[in-house]
Amino acid sequence: MKLFSTNTIAVPKDLSALTQSIPGQEVDPQDVGLTAHQRDLVWAGVENFYRTGISPAVTFCMRKGGKIILNRSLGHRRGNGPQDTPDTPKELAHPDTPMCLFSASKVVTAMLIHKLAEDHQIDLLAPVAHYLPAFGVNGKQHITTAHVLSHRSGIPTIQGDFDTNLLFDTAAVGAVLFQAKPTSRSGHRAAYHAVTGGYILGELVRQITGMDARQYLQQLITTPLGMKHFNYGLAPEYRGTEAVGYATGLKPVLAVDWFLQHALGGDLDTVVNLSNDTRFMDIICPAGNVFATADEACRFFEMLMRGGELDGVRIFDPLTIKRATLEAGKPQFDGTLLAPLRYSHGMMLGANPVGLYGPMTGKAFGHLGFSNIFCWADPERDISVSLLTSGKPVIGTHLPALAMLLTTISMQMKRH
Repeated sequence: MKLFSTNTIAVPKDLSALTQSIPGQEVDPQDVGLTAHQRDLVWAGVENFYRTGISPAVTFCMRKGGKIILNRSLGHRRGNGPQDTPDTPKELAHPDTPMCLFSASKVVTAMLIHKLAEDHQIDLLAPVAHYLPAFGVNGKQHITTAHVLSHRSGIPTIQGDFDTNLLFDTAAVGAVLFQAKPTSRSGHRAAYHAVTGGYILGELVRQITGMDARQYLQQLITTPLGMKHFNYGLAPEYRGTEAVGYATGLKPVLAVDWFLQHALGGDLDTVVNLSNDTRFMDIICPAGNVFATADEACRFFEMLMRGGELDGVRIFDPLTIKRATLEAGKPQFDGTLLAPLRYSHGMMLGANPVGLYGPMTGKAFGHLGFSNIFCWADPERDISVSLLTSGKPVIGTHLPALAMLLTTISMQMKRH
């Protein structure tokens, strides 16, 4: 990646040839109290975001009142990256193209833990060491599962220098975390846990259920809701259908580069290459490798917004959803991401007057993913949304268009 290059893709003036949808799936906007103009304004926002050239593929799904008003794709799932040539074979993305949710996977893992709490198999306020005795050393005796869910356990990064290949070895990562020393008192300071918390939660699932997180997720959500993907990694039979990740945008510097190095063990190019590695599709990375289509991610958040039930299938008790979406503490300046954030026990919450999901989104809950993936539900607007992108910028010229897209969604989907 060149230092001063914006690392963007070629974008034609006419996007119609790059746009894919599923015939008959999108409802008439009037069926859910919208106008065609309101829907079209949202889609125009997606198109404007794509026109920045920051992402070779964009898939977008939005439900209003439980019905799909938009489920479309833009661009190429492979072959139109910043470093590709005109001769590189191109394959269009499709609404059914699976993409890695990256950190939006954290909500999925958190809900597995909340289901265990619903079933009285875990107490979120009990020390993690109660279930995983080997964890309770070097000052971690009082870290609770709730602390881990809300990024307050005091172990936000894997300490010391490590090679990204470590992330392919779940047992090895667990061994490192079990011996880690907290950098702050448990519960005292919010500092985003990019990958560490997920491995701890995954080990809790394994210890309590006897299943790994992939098996438990399949049993609890994927199979009951009839999803094709929506699990950790990507099954071998679907490999080659996913959207390839591309490093785009300006070269990360200073604090951003430090975060990538200490949280994930490499620079932007290294991390993106890791995500395209088939070994990454083999493993369970509870904090970051659920693969899903935009529609599947949207359905998951729709289910949460509906109190844990979708299409007549109940997954969670409504009280579990309320517990999972309650603010975990007052908003703090996050010690890792260096920004003010509102966390629940497992989610990133919206805010008023402006939050992660746009203006006046104080009731919204969801999560961001590396690096412009947004998955959320907003009960005040009765919407669930997933924006999945294959471009992986950290900073870039796309940010105004992204902000405008989120603002358009908030402004056009009126609050009740």
